[in-house]
Amino acid sequence: MAKYVLWINLFLLVTTGFAQTSKIQKKDVEGAAKIFDLNFTSNEIDTLLSDVQDNLTIYQEQHRVHLPNSVPLSLWQTVLLPGVSVNKNQHPIAWTQAHGIELPSRKSALAFYTIPQLAELIKTKKISSVQLTQFYIDRIKKYGDTLQCLISLTESLALEQAKQADEEIAHGNYRGILHGIPYGLKDLFAVKGTKTTWGAAPYKEQMIEEDAFVYQQLRQAGAVLVAKFTLGALAMGDYWYGGRTKNPWNLALGSSGSSAGSASATVAGLVPFAIGTETWGSIVSPSTACGALGLRPTFGRVSRTGAMALSYSLDKIGPICRNAEDAAIVFNAIRGTDGLDLSATEAAFNYSNQLNIKKLKIGYAKNYFDKLKDSTANEWKVIQVLQQAGATIVPVVFPEKQFYPFQMMDIIIGAECAAQFDELTRFNVDDELTMQRKGDWPNQFRTARFIPAVEYINAQRHRYLLMQQVNYLFKDFDVIISPSLFSGNQLAITNLTGHPVVSVPNGFDKKTNKPTSISFLGNLFDEATILALAKLYQDVTPWDKMHPELFK
Repeated sequence: MAKYVLWINLFLLVTTGFAQTSKIQKKDVEGAAKIFDLNFTSNEIDTLLSDVQDNLTIYQEQHRVHLPNSVPLSLWQTVLLPGVSVNKNQHPIAWTQAHGIELPSRKSALAFYTIPQLAELIKTKKISSVQLTQFYIDRIKKYGDTLQCLISLTESLALEQAKQADEEIAHGNYRGILHGIPYGLKDLFAVKGTKTTWGAAPYKEQMIEEDAFVYQQLRQAGAVLVAKFTLGALAMGDYWYGGRTKNPWNLALGSSGSSAGSASATVAGLVPFAIGTETWGSIVSPSTACGALGLRPTFGRVSRTGAMALSYSLDKIGPICRNAEDAAIVFNAIRGTDGLDLSATEAAFNYSNQLNIKKLKIGYAKNYFDKLKDSTANEWKVIQVLQQAGATIVPVVFPEKQFYPFQMMDIIIGAECAAQFDELTRFNVDDELTMQRKGDWPNQFRTARFIPAVEYINAQRHRYLLMQQVNYLFKDFDVIISPSLFSGNQLAITNLTGHPVVSVPNGFDKKTNKPTSISFLGNLFDEATILALAKLYQDVTPWDKMHPELFK
């Protein structure tokens, strides 16, 4: 990274003189006005021309000052609108106990044990953390190349942490249910002494000597970092500088992204869980494609310090697991703030594995369900299962046409992401990125340079109205059920409003045999309810107990 910054500074010194001689002409303004949906008279352009030229000088002066990715905005996004309350009264959580659990006769089956099961084996000393860690390291070595899901195997660090866990437990210092449990991180989280590549060729040797907040939280819980997994380059898709991350159910398919490796590795049993991030679908989409359970928490529930910033007003951190209670355990460990991410908020997480479904107010997004072409689709079956379990579920129209009348997400995410990787575009370093299609970052970053500041700001004002209306909708519901993908703009809307969602495996597509999922949407800061409902659903269905044959 240091060489990259030095190269940019040298480039600036060489090109500054040339850039300043480039004058904006009247015809340039006339062309730009068309791009921005403006209509100026000839006289108006004559009047503003010198000011536009002056602005260019300011831009050029600004460009001489390098901005690291870690520098945030001075404007902080928050979900704490008027009327939104935050409960900070935390109650003790009683996790499901796995008393009497034994090591499996077929060792490979251990790969798919739940966190409570693994914790019980460690706590009762039927397996040590070092042994368990070595087991998962061996699986990563065996299958990592097959899935193309691995960037860094943190073997020495993992064995050191596992040894420490065993010593602490032997001396009666048991930190809790994650103590000694291995896991993986999406490789956009900084960990001292490891590469943090962001999945992108320009950064594949990057070292950031910082420990991300989420890593610190898991370290405090006693969890053991065994790997840093792939992400689509700069958090888009499943193509990274080393290839394409594979779907463990069908190696001819990609895992989707951008939390590509985290989902693929978890479903294949290379780790009990992994951490992902989402800006616009990067937890939900790979979780759906790979058959994982993904939790995208309320915006601001987990501090993003030490994580690559893609979009400061949209980025979120959450766990990717195989079942709901595992996700609740991991989320409980990583939630919170260090005071450095000013969008992050402390709030209680009062999860219970005992849910009275008859008391829940549940709706289903009728306008999205009606778009499903198949009346026997897996999404409809979820409603039937929950009704059989005692739920009353009523139709509700998700506020798309009235409060999402245009794709404000494209404007907001476009401008913010392009700003984060401004130098990549200006100095053509984006040519080094693996994928160069129309929908990939290089072209998207270039396109976003033509978003006027006024339109970006007004899109954020429309977003404020959207946040109010979705909050108003949820006042009558504990959970709203929605198809996860491809049935409208729910994913864009809830990412903009910051509402939490858990994506839950619900079967396989009849035609393609690919995994499918359902999404349970919750009120702000109420991950507990959607996870409890997800657990109830998984308790009465087989999908979380099914694993890809190749990795058994």
